[in-house]
Amino acid sequence: MRKSWTLAAILLLTGVIAGCGGGSGKSAAETKESTASAASGNVKKIVVGTGTAFPKVCFIDENGKLTGFDVELVREIDKRLPQYEFELQTQEFANLLLSLETKKIDFVAHEMEKNPEREQKYLFNKEPYAHWRNKIIVGKDNDSIHSLDDLKGKKVLTGATSAEAQILENYNKKNNNAINIVYQSGAARDSVSQITAGRVDATVGADFSLPLIDPQGKLKTTGDDLSEADILFVFRKNDPEEQKLADDIDGAIKELKADGTLAALSKQWLGSDFTSEK
Repeated sequence: MRKSWTLAAILLLTGVIAGCGGGSGKSAAETKESTASAASGNVKKIVVGTGTAFPKVCFIDENGKLTGFDVELVREIDKRLPQYEFELQTQEFANLLLSLETKKIDFVAHEMEKNPEREQKYLFNKEPYAHWRNKIIVGKDNDSIHSLDDLKGKKVLTGATSAEAQILENYNKKNNNAINIVYQSGAARDSVSQITAGRVDATVGADFSLPLIDPQGKLKTTGDDLSEADILFVFRKNDPEEQKLADDIDGAIKELKADGTLAALSKQWLGSDFTSEK
């Protein structure tokens, strides 16, 4: 009789858990997988590296909350991958890739552009979550700079280890270090004060980023696109577990694209849909 009551209690508890899961917005299959994973202890903790100094992308809001496009995207992906538990860890941008290499974090979420130099060292997932074009950014009254050649002898601000820094460094390799590259230590918004005060002449940035860092319109983009690239997450190379994680994230991003969630996040945080090549 005692075994019968025990069995009945287990069945009742299972029913309650299933009922709670049904209200979470997950499908029955996802709920079953999540419950099974949690019960068996197979939920894997994943540490996600991001920053706090990129307005509307990854930043601390007025309530002290970490938020922004990349941050909320990671949280949406976490909801759709019950086999993982994502933990966001904030760092200086320049430290993120080193932390990835030394296994302090499991992947980087910070609008990371895919380029040949990075591909040599790191693994990228395959499904882009944004696409951007890099341009020269100058003061709104500057009409003398339109190309990288115009930056010869000029001071140009950029973030260390950034894709924009790579553009400038590649130019300097071919042109006898003609551009005076100033590596930025402050927040992205610092570009506005540096340029308007005349401490530097220009910076290089993504097309979507200017209104985010310069809401008062003190700067402008100029000239042709210097590059365009897919934006993806960055993982350790030659690591089967990292490859599996990247593949699982690709599946979640495809879902987010298909149901409109990704485009909605981009419009909410970036002001327009930058989630695909135009």
